[in-house]
Amino acid sequence: MTTRVVCWNIARRPAPWDELLSMGADVALLQEAGPVPEDAAAKIDTGSREHWDSHVWNSDWYSGRWDRLYDRWPLVVKLSDRVEVEWFKQVSAIGEPEADEVAVSGIGTIAAARVVPEDGQSFIAVSMYARWLRPHSSTNSRWKIGYSDASAHRIISDLSAFIGDIDPSTHRILAAGDLNMIYGATDDNHLALPARERTVYDRMDALGLEFIGPQHPAGVQANPTPHGLPPDTLNVPTYFDVGKSPETAYKQLDYVFASRGFHEQVTVRAMNSPEEWGSSDHCRLWIEVEA
Repeated sequence: MTTRVVCWNIARRPAPWDELLSMGADVALLQEAGPVPEDAAAKIDTGSREHWDSHVWNSDWYSGRWDRLYDRWPLVVKLSDRVEVEWFKQVSAIGEPEADEVAVSGIGTIAAARVVPEDGQSFIAVSMYARWLRPHSSTNSRWKIGYSDASAHRIISDLSAFIGDIDPSTHRILAAGDLNMIYGATDDNHLALPARERTVYDRMDALGLEFIGPQHPAGVQANPTPHGLPPDTLNVPTYFDVGKSPETAYKQLDYVFASRGFHEQVTVRAMNSPEEWGSSDHCRLWIEVEA
């Protein structure tokens, strides 16, 4: 059996929910998801609020600081009856969560579930969103957007809870999402923090999580090669800038990882041609997991 997974940053837009329903996928790993529109809610199962909403476990400390902690979230979504989904409830970063819980150290950065195909082995599915964080005011930094590598490292720390052996082949983990990083960026890339970002990919590798891509030819490349990437880059754009269109996309921000060994059963393709891009500023990643 092939389990069909779509990974997509939907930018809190309503239109992608209808597109998800038309794709024939079994599971969606979403980032920046807002409320499910009423017309789609009856056909989509997002699990309990405890699996995605950090307000549930992390609300007291921010009381009185601002109106809301966050308004968009990573989700693991069930789209078909070909699979069962067992969501992990989020709790704070404690040392010994219960069997149906996952300890989370970042707000709005991760959602996790066990996916059980009707005819195949189960696997852990994780939706990742490396949120931008701004430098402390004491730095007087000019980085107005901030940095995403700190969020990514928090995600990796949380992922580590599902790794209980030095042998990666004992794990079946699929982790995908928007890391807000440019894979393989050269040191002169002004849109990245290359040295810092490389530590994220190195750490994934050290945990036995293989980088799956997508990489060309599993997606359309930007032409010409964007500044700040090596000439032999295999990156495929997955995001276009505000006010632009898919035709102008040149940055890859979305990626897929899988446990070493299990990764041989996983394929991914970026749906990044203008004709199939979809209604978000990020394109969809189509992932197939063989039984």
